[in-house]
Amino acid sequence: MNRRQLFLTAAALAAISASPALAAPIRTQWKVSLSEGFDALCFLGPLSGKDFYARYYKDELAEILPRMPKAAMEAMASLQAEADKQNQLLGPGLCTLMSGAWLDTLDAVIAALDAADTAILPPYKASAYWDADDWDRFIARRPRIRLVLDGLRQAGFVELRRRMLAPTVETRLPALRQKLAGYDVIAEQERLLGRPLDASLEIILLWFNKPHGIRVQGQRFITGIVWPDEIVLRNAAHEVLHPPFPMDGPAAKAALAVLETDVLLKKIVAEHNPAFGYNSLEGLLNEDMVEALEQIVSERLGFAVEPHKRWELADDGMHVLAAGLYGLLKADGYDRTGGNLEGWTIAAAKSGKLAPASLHAKAAEVLRRPADALWPVKNA
Repeated sequence: MNRRQLFLTAAALAAISASPALAAPIRTQWKVSLSEGFDALCFLGPLSGKDFYARYYKDELAEILPRMPKAAMEAMASLQAEADKQNQLLGPGLCTLMSGAWLDTLDAVIAALDAADTAILPPYKASAYWDADDWDRFIARRPRIRLVLDGLRQAGFVELRRRMLAPTVETRLPALRQKLAGYDVIAEQERLLGRPLDASLEIILLWFNKPHGIRVQGQRFITGIVWPDEIVLRNAAHEVLHPPFPMDGPAAKAALAVLETDVLLKKIVAEHNPAFGYNSLEGLLNEDMVEALEQIVSERLGFAVEPHKRWELADDGMHVLAAGLYGLLKADGYDRTGGNLEGWTIAAAKSGKLAPASLHAKAAEVLRRPADALWPVKNA
């Protein structure tokens, strides 16, 4: 399962604009919540010991690891090894697969695992994320996932998380709700997708999600409680757009038929750091079309990073496709007019706009790099 993520970078933070939202009636109905259960699933990343995650949580790991049962840590190691072998993101993938169940507490996650066929399977099977192979892998891993989570319960994870959140939680939620109330993200997303969305949008604030923003089932996404408002807004502008169109539908098929001829994109998929996700061309198209649209939403609502700065080093500069798609959309005036994204994508594939020469030229304009030096990025 390719997970869509938004990575927090120092360069992006420095470049973020805090301009006010465009004046318009607000249709977006914001909800801000917490989840002990999602935090526990995300903590599997740091618990695995991978520096990609563990560097953010050294103090928490120093407290938890000595208390973890040996069997739980052996199960954790085998789960992470399997996920790495299959180029999957373990914690984020579980968050999405399990998110149709009630996961407010660690005990609720364990209870959902015990009743997977009734608590997890029906909503997952009805969601846009359904994958029979992923479900089979999940069922095979379920006893070990439960063992790890029970180990976290024994090791005092719930109390540790409560202490980490305590200095922030009482003031952060009301302040963020007030900030979000002025931004009509859903209306902008509908305008660009060309289809209606539910007006409700739920933000789930976690402590242990770094460095990921994660879309889960429904119009909900996970972001960091300590991240600045502008990063949370960018997550909101991003995650609900997934998938931008059905990934087994005519628009995706038309685009992929052209993109599969692009040697550079195939090289990026094959050689980029798999920890970032996007480990297939389909996954990259899903993510990078969303990144292009999100950039437009962020610009219109006043919290965007400049495109060349945004994509210069993000995920080691791998999102060349996003820059190219953004450049093509802007050149067509799609940012101003909106329209039907599926129709635009099919037309762009048929007209040759998505062909390497056209796509790379637009990416070069946006990234301010030569078309023959788009990736890898020197000093990335």
